[in-house]
Amino acid sequence: MEKIDFLKSAANIYDELVEWRRHFHRNPELGFEEYETSAKIKEFLKEEGIPYVETAGTGICATIQGGSIDEEKEKVIALRADMDALPLKDKKNCDYSSTVEGKMHACGHDAHMTILMGAAKILNGIKNSLKGTVKLLFEPAEETVGGARFMIEEGVLQNPKVDAVIGLHVAEGIECGKIGIKKGVVNAASNPFNIKIIGKGGHGAHPEDTVDPVVIASHVIVALQSIVSREIPPTDPAVVTVGSIHAGSAQNIIPEEVNISGIIRTMKSEHREYVIKRVTEIVEGITKTMRGSCEIDIQESYPCLYNNDYMVDMVKECAKEIIGADNVIDMDKPSMGVESFAYFSLERPSVFYFLGSGNAEKGITDPAHGSFFDIDENCLPIGVAIQCRAAYEYLNGETE
Repeated sequence: MEKIDFLKSAANIYDELVEWRRHFHRNPELGFEEYETSAKIKEFLKEEGIPYVETAGTGICATIQGGSIDEEKEKVIALRADMDALPLKDKKNCDYSSTVEGKMHACGHDAHMTILMGAAKILNGIKNSLKGTVKLLFEPAEETVGGARFMIEEGVLQNPKVDAVIGLHVAEGIECGKIGIKKGVVNAASNPFNIKIIGKGGHGAHPEDTVDPVVIASHVIVALQSIVSREIPPTDPAVVTVGSIHAGSAQNIIPEEVNISGIIRTMKSEHREYVIKRVTEIVEGITKTMRGSCEIDIQESYPCLYNNDYMVDMVKECAKEIIGADNVIDMDKPSMGVESFAYFSLERPSVFYFLGSGNAEKGITDPAHGSFFDIDENCLPIGVAIQCRAAYEYLNGETE
């Protein structure tokens, strides 16, 4: 198989990459509001002659058709980038700080879009040598409801049928020039919940005339913590967090109800089902025992993100060619955070890896979802090169 120097190709468009990334960083838009962001990407695709369709509102699915004409044997690889920003004030003092008050690309999606555009530019330039098709998936609303599931429902993994998907995320905790990658479960599944505990209100001096929902809620909250500590194997990560409690209006009034909200995070589908079941049983059991009633709403949010072993090995080998074996880190622990790329990973063999974007010498260490988040832009051509090499390898190499 021909060995193309994708890192050199990416380095040649470094100035464009920086320009694109800083444009997106200056002009952040929230989920399903990415109108100008989408317009910028479409303008680029038109200039490159890459056909595209709109999907999931502000999302985009573009296609680079390779030189192969054998549709039965042709393979299709998808590369994905998320588009939305966060409702957060940008406190950095630099010439590419957000110009939109209260909105900021604080999670690196500006870099992800830039890397996908860079990969598109390079792969489109060699499309006649590709033995298959590359789909470019620009996903809206990753930070909120997960635009991936809407894109899938609208058929982005069909016509032509996608065989595998690759995604990445910049990581300030990994030094620029390195990547982190893991087999198996990479990110947790999430189930936000809202619980209303209903009692009988009255005077704080006469609790005997009431059914105190505050006391019931206190028992519920403590009991919920026993699910993870006593019912889930200690070797398997899981979390039940109560993040909000609202009740009452005065010191001497026992309220009618208490509202509790929180999240469930699990790493296995069987644990996800079990914890949901036990939360329901515990809340219903305690409230009934203590003469109250309840309303429980446990929402289906992002599933677990699973990396396919073969896809991981392929990307690792591609990355080693570009940055060296010593700079490819095997991650041993999954993240309890969620990632909407998980929806793609449930549909097709997928790999999601972490592109080092931190640089302590430059002071680039602030965490994602923080007001001072930034990246070392030297990570951009590395991300482009790895995505290009992986796509090329999948289409032109001896893949499964």
